[in-house]
Amino acid sequence: MKRRSQIRGSTSRRKFLSGAALAGAAMIASPSVVKAQGPVNMRWQSTWPSKDIFHEFALDFAKKVNDMTGGDLKIEVLPAGAVVPAFGLLDAVSQGTLDGGHGVVVYHYGKQTALALWGSGPGFAMDANMLLAWHKYGGGKELLAKLYDSIGASVVSFLYGPMPTQPLGWFKKPIAKAEDLQGLKFRTVGISIDVFTALGAAVTALPGGEIVSALDRGLVDAAEFNNASSDRVLGFPDVSKICMLQSYHQNAEQFEILFNKAKFDGLPEQMRAIITNAAEAASQDMHWKAMDRYSRDYVEMQTTDKVRFYRTPEAILKTQLEAYDEVVKKKAAENPLFKEVIQSQIAFAGRVTRWEQDTVVNRRMAFEHYFGKDGAAKDF
Repeated sequence: MKRRSQIRGSTSRRKFLSGAALAGAAMIASPSVVKAQGPVNMRWQSTWPSKDIFHEFALDFAKKVNDMTGGDLKIEVLPAGAVVPAFGLLDAVSQGTLDGGHGVVVYHYGKQTALALWGSGPGFAMDANMLLAWHKYGGGKELLAKLYDSIGASVVSFLYGPMPTQPLGWFKKPIAKAEDLQGLKFRTVGISIDVFTALGAAVTALPGGEIVSALDRGLVDAAEFNNASSDRVLGFPDVSKICMLQSYHQNAEQFEILFNKAKFDGLPEQMRAIITNAAEAASQDMHWKAMDRYSRDYVEMQTTDKVRFYRTPEAILKTQLEAYDEVVKKKAAENPLFKEVIQSQIAFAGRVTRWEQDTVVNRRMAFEHYFGKDGAAKDF
C-alpha cells in the first residue's frame, strides 16, 4: 500500500499537468497570443483610381475590418493599376497575386457572360437593394459561386453597396431619340455592350480611369461611368457639358469584395465572421455616404462646372428594354448558366417588385409639393 504522502504527491502532479494543459489550451485561444504572433496582412487592389469615391468605399470597408478585428487583420488597398489592370483583378485574386480586391462583378463579363447579370440591365424592375436581396435570400449567392466554379476562379465573393441608377452618359449634344446613338463610339461594359451595339453604337469597354482620356483624345464620342461624384472627380465635366440622366442599361448594380479562397479559408472562424458582417455594415454606410456626396456633386456640376443635365426620353428607355430582351434571349439560349440566373431573378423580381409597386408611395408628388414651383418647403 502506498503511503499517503505518495498518493497526495501523485494527485498533485495530475492536477498540475491537467491545469497546465488547460492553461495551454487557453493560451492557444487567447487573442493576446494571436496578437503576439503578429497580424494577418493582406494586400488588395481596387479597380478604381485613387481619387475616385469608389476607391474611398474600398478603403472604408478595409478600415471597418481592420478596426473590428482590433488590428489582427490588416488590409491594405491599392488603387487600380498598382499591381494589375482593373479588368485583371479576378485573375490576380484567384491566382494569389493579390489577397483580395474591390470592384464590380460586371468587370468579369469577358470570362462568363452571366456574371454581368449582377449589374448590367434593367434588373427586371428591381432596384439595387432588391438585387442584393435576391442575391442573399433568393439564390443569387449560390449561383454566383457556381459561376465562379465554372470558370475555375478560386475566390470568395461578398456583394454589398447598392448603386443608384446610372446615367445614360456624357455626350456632345443631347440625345433626343434612339437613332442619335447610331454610329457613336461609346464606352460601356457588360451586357450593355450588346445593348448599345444593338442600338447602333460602336462600343468600347474601358475601366473607369481610362474613360475621360479616351473622350478627350476622341477615341470615344460618348461614355457612361456611374455617378455624379465619380464622374466629376474623374474629369467628365472637363470634356463634356452634356449628361443624360436615367437609363436601364445599369439600373441596379452593387460592389464586389473578393478574397483569394485559400487566404480567406485560412483565417480563424471568428475573423471570417467579422468580415461577413463588416460587408453588410459597410453596405449601408456606403449607401448613406453616396446619398450625401452624389447629391452635393450633382449640384456642384450644375453651378460650378456648368454641366447641363437632361432626362433620357421615354422612347429611348423603351428601346433599351426591347434591345435588352433580345440580347438576353440569345445569351440564355447559348448559355445554360445564364438562363438559370435569369429565371431565378425573374422569379424573385416578379414577387418583390409587385410588392413595391403596390405598397410604396410614389415620392414624386411629395417632391413637387415641397420643392416644386411655389413648393411648401419655403414656408417652414
